[in-house]
Amino acid sequence: MSVAPTTEEPTAATRAGGSSFYMAMRILPRAQRDAMFEIYSFCRRVDDIADEGGPRDERKLALKAWHSDIDALYAGERVIGLDGLARAVKEFGLRREDFHAVIDGMEMDAIEDIRAPDWATLDLYCDRVASAVGRLSVRVFGMEEQAGIDLAYHLGRALQLTNISRDIDEDADIGRLYLPREALEAAGITTTDPHAAIASPRIGEVGNAVLARARDHFARADAIMAAAPRRTVKAPRIMGEAYRAIFDGLVARGFAPPRERVSISKPKLLIAILKYAFI
Repeated sequence: MSVAPTTEEPTAATRAGGSSFYMAMRILPRAQRDAMFEIYSFCRRVDDIADEGGPRDERKLALKAWHSDIDALYAGERVIGLDGLARAVKEFGLRREDFHAVIDGMEMDAIEDIRAPDWATLDLYCDRVASAVGRLSVRVFGMEEQAGIDLAYHLGRALQLTNISRDIDEDADIGRLYLPREALEAAGITTTDPHAAIASPRIGEVGNAVLARARDHFARADAIMAAAPRRTVKAPRIMGEAYRAIFDGLVARGFAPPRERVSISKPKLLIAILKYAFI
């Protein structure tokens, strides 16, 4: 797969534009900001492959090509379209295994639609698609090694479990059900058909079980950030606060249909940015 951009292909910063991620990254010094945009752009590109329509074999080949491109980059070869990412890798010591983990997470979606995974599989998925991104990010932020790894572990899972809880209807529409099998069975829901499962009157029990784990990860992430130098956790604090607002909205809304989509308003996001941008 060629990763060479066309003249119309968006830049790394453009791909992030309009997202809460973009707003959080804008407060960083330029070198860090540019590196984070490159990481985000990489994640968007492989995620688009996993989620796009078309034959699964083609999607798997495209993701395999990304594995090869990352290996080539670390071998010192120039990969067309990845000059910015190569600079970020060199400047911040980003680790190849974390890029591979992200691709492996996307492959979990590309190979087959995930439906009612057990908790262990769901945790692996969260580690790959969220915490691995966090492990790349904390190196850019300049966090101490172990504290950064621990923050990526907990905040990544908190954000991804919040996403899963928020997106159950959208995921069902594309044939996916990320809610854990054990929680579904505990609620008496035995079907793995996404729409049938989330239509159950007891789906709230499942959603609350997922949110309970997210709550614990949020608390652990907060403790890590409280102990870290403030300059190294500005961006993750903003992201954590933005997603905590979504989490609180989900708790208040519940899971009974019809489920209105929960999101953070721009004013609340701006408040979170102003709260941490100058600490």
